[in-house]
Amino acid sequence: MKILGNKLISECTEYDFKQELERKKISHWLKSVSAYANSEGGALYYGVDNDGNVTGLANPQSDSDFISQKINAHLDPVPDWTLTPGEDEQGHKVLEVLVKSGQFAPYYLVLDGSRQAFVRSGNESVVASSRELLKLVLKGTNSSWDALPSRETVEKHSFKMLAHEYHERTLQPWDDKYPESWGLVLEDGTLTNGGLLFSDNCEVYQSRVFCTRWNGLTKTDAINDAEYSGNLLYLLKMMRGFIKSNTAKRWFKLPDYRLNFPEYADRAILECCVNHLIHRDMTEVGSEVHVDIYDDRIEFYSPGGMFDGTRIQDRDILKVPSKRRNPIIADVFTQLDYMEKRGSGFQKITELTSELRLFTEDRMPTFESDASSFFTTVHSVLYGRSDEDFQRVIDQESTPKEENTTQKTTQKAEDTTQKANPKTENTTQKPVSDTAQKILDLLTEDPYLTRQDIAPLLNLTPDGVKYHLTRLQRLGYLLRIEGRKSGRWKVLVKK
Repeated sequence: MKILGNKLISECTEYDFKQELERKKISHWLKSVSAYANSEGGALYYGVDNDGNVTGLANPQSDSDFISQKINAHLDPVPDWTLTPGEDEQGHKVLEVLVKSGQFAPYYLVLDGSRQAFVRSGNESVVASSRELLKLVLKGTNSSWDALPSRETVEKHSFKMLAHEYHERTLQPWDDKYPESWGLVLEDGTLTNGGLLFSDNCEVYQSRVFCTRWNGLTKTDAINDAEYSGNLLYLLKMMRGFIKSNTAKRWFKLPDYRLNFPEYADRAILECCVNHLIHRDMTEVGSEVHVDIYDDRIEFYSPGGMFDGTRIQDRDILKVPSKRRNPIIADVFTQLDYMEKRGSGFQKITELTSELRLFTEDRMPTFESDASSFFTTVHSVLYGRSDEDFQRVIDQESTPKEENTTQKTTQKAEDTTQKANPKTENTTQKPVSDTAQKILDLLTEDPYLTRQDIAPLLNLTPDGVKYHLTRLQRLGYLLRIEGRKSGRWKVLVKK
């Protein structure tokens, strides 16, 4: 609590100013105590008007005793709270009732024969709905929705799609024990809610995605739309496919190859899709994930704000800790190498987008949230660009064809720095073959692809991909940046 002159400055995000203590209508302020304990905490200030001006209390000691008595008598369980007196320069007395976010929710107000839990809605304290009450119970029992047992048993369900995806992405054999060890199946064979979301015949109603390609910059006329329902891996595949087929890329013809200019970073789009599938509030049955594509941007929406109750636009995205609403779902996506446990999704989306050619600061991705929604907006780096803009990039980055192309990177390339034997190489072969061009196209869209990622996409062996990567590096079409394991590729401009 800070008092500057005659002005009280609250140090809490949620707070109420009250000129005097309401002794006859105690429910008016006790419901705020319940709501603060059930959310992220907050404070009540007595002896302060609505504008934050200190007016003072006539008998602060009596008010303190009354507040303590009523909180202890009517809150169940009693939350963690403190009462602190203060005064301004003129000696006006104030009281701060600071309520901390509780670990044993829900915190009920028991009064006049009723027992109700309250939550914050805007600047008001309102009765918790059945869905909000479920979330409070989960919070109080340190549980999550995806860990709750469903009514389905493993005998009626299979995980073939999950097994196939695991093998494809990790190159490791599937083990039938994984569903139980990952929390998808309980010891008695009951599927958890998370297990249902990964089962082949998923029937969770709210596991849906709505995708729309709009004509222009607003929701006026839809060019294309689709609704998908099913397990999370199917939804991810359909989301990515819809986005890819409804976004554009431009290309520039150079003497020996084609240089692509993607509208969006493919890996950044993947991060957006995964984040909104993983972190959505699954207790919200009447809503679903939305993907809205406009001429200049893609907007992702999912029900459920930040899990800790804060607003993402008020946070430094580089310092947001990983707090997961659906830990089982998140862990499975981590096992599939779709995300990292350290919670770097926001940072990756911005970094991957900023690496695109033609990126400018006004095209930086944005993130917004409130108590019930989360939005991610990724902006097209191609929208509004002229032919002169593309030519300028080509001229700035181009290297003469006759320049020595055995340039070395600052970091060792990923097992591809071996030079081919000039005596055995076919000098009549095109500098950039059809296969090599496809590799350049893939690495332009996603510079973090590995040999193992590229091989199945082009029906090659990892050694076959290595041969093309080696040759493209040596001839100066491709550069490896920042090392073998954590680095990325850069397709160079070579006239």
